Amino acid sequence: MPITLDQIVEETREMPSDTVAELIDRIMAARHGGIEPSVAAAWKTETDRRVAEIESGKVKGVSPAENAARIQKILQR
Repeated sequence: MPITLDQIVEETREMPSDTVAELIDRIMAARHGGIEPSVAAAWKTETDRRVAEIESGKVKGVSPAENAARIQKILQR
């Protein structure tokens, strides 16, 4: 008997977050193909730049609580 979606979700509850993220990435790549190398390189450059700005103090990061509040505000519109 094939595994159900509920069973898959339940299995992921016990997995580390990075493993679940990798699983999602792999499913997306399998369904929709991989990311073009030029796009991946551009995102890498951008994320490296943003991390450097936060680490240098040039830009202040957003706390998880503040981020959650912003998301809730958007969802209530």
